[in-house]
Amino acid sequence: MTTTPGAGLGAMIRTWRDRLPPSAVALPVGPARRAAGLRREELADLAGVSVDYVVRLEQGRATTPSAQVVASLARALQLSAAERDHLYRLAHLVPPAVGTISDHIPPGVHRVLTRLGDVAVAVFAADWQLVWCNRGWAALLGDPSSSPPRLRNFARDRFPVDAGPAHLARWPVTELDTGTTDAAVVSDLRRATGRFPHDPRLAALIRDLSAGNRRFAELWATGTVAVHREDHKTIEHPAVGPVAVDCDVLTDGDSELKIVVMTAEPGSDDETRLRLAEIVGHPATGNGLELPSDVRR
Repeated sequence: MTTTPGAGLGAMIRTWRDRLPPSAVALPVGPARRAAGLRREELADLAGVSVDYVVRLEQGRATTPSAQVVASLARALQLSAAERDHLYRLAHLVPPAVGTISDHIPPGVHRVLTRLGDVAVAVFAADWQLVWCNRGWAALLGDPSSSPPRLRNFARDRFPVDAGPAHLARWPVTELDTGTTDAAVVSDLRRATGRFPHDPRLAALIRDLSAGNRRFAELWATGTVAVHREDHKTIEHPAVGPVAVDCDVLTDGDSELKIVVMTAEPGSDDETRLRLAEIVGHPATGNGLELPSDVRR
């Protein structure tokens, strides 16, 4: 079997890496830089894989990356949905099916996210699975990257099925109206079941929470359908003290990605504490945490 020159997995990764300027992922461009696109080590850092693995992929010595790695590479390279599906096929994987939840962040959205600066922001899939968060988010709530991918889910934290620790907020978070937020999250998940009726990850989430959390089961039984748009929270940050923030949820198009933004009132003590949290927060988060949430296998 022959392969069209420049059309294989490694060649396409190299092509997409070369076309993505560092500025698109908020990386500095110094006068001594010769590469127009991303360096291999930069792609590796963004995708959460080793530099050696990127080298082996591009050289054709690794040809069967996992679905989790492919999803991370697609996000890091800011591929369109069609390009993402092509990457899956080149890796001998089935692309995400129509009617199932997507964890893919479109290139335009990714560019906006990397330009939000110090704003604490995270991206969740339609089932509230964490896909990406920036340094400000990790500094404010704690770094979620050490938690198992399957457990990086806001609904699972909201309605725990065991007595284990939370996985998305490392310290206490309180709200003005917990009951309203609980109901909003459950009704938003019900809406997602209508939009993605055949998604196995969403179905498993609903089964787990219905069987393991009484509060969730009660709210699910009401049949309410709605969306979760905004909230007001206070984060008990261990280094800077309580930080009161407004939490706004934006939704991106057909994929139903949820972009969650946390901001403090301008000029307030909370804004000062939020800035301090970013200074003392986790230093290894770079320009964003690529958090593969593909746990369908």
